[in-house]
Amino acid sequence: MATIMVVDDSKTVRSYHSSILKSVGIEVLEAENGMEALEKSLGAEIDLYLVDVNMPVMDGYTFIQDLRKQENHKIVPIIMITTQAKDEDKENAYKVGANFFETKPIKPDKLQAYIDILVKK
Repeated sequence: MATIMVVDDSKTVRSYHSSILKSVGIEVLEAENGMEALEKSLGAEIDLYLVDVNMPVMDGYTFIQDLRKQENHKIVPIIMITTQAKDEDKENAYKVGANFFETKPIKPDKLQAYIDILVKK
């Protein structure tokens, strides 16, 4: 079974993404900010990360930079899903190592398409 971590400071957004993922049989880990996500990722086998930009303690950009320094997370797929929609935000996401960039709310069928492409069966 695949495991996806949802990293967002909004409980509503975490619940929304988690319900989509769980409905297709995916195990979900949740984190409220980048620091909590880093702690939970240590030693964990995560198949995909869904990451917000603006969070307290550690933002999404910093989280991705730090995650990419871990040997077992150098190539794990990351989708940044945020309300930030400027070209600069998208460029920053790719610079730090995100694979895809989407604005909130992501539609369930689009999220499913990403999962089909990025998560090994």
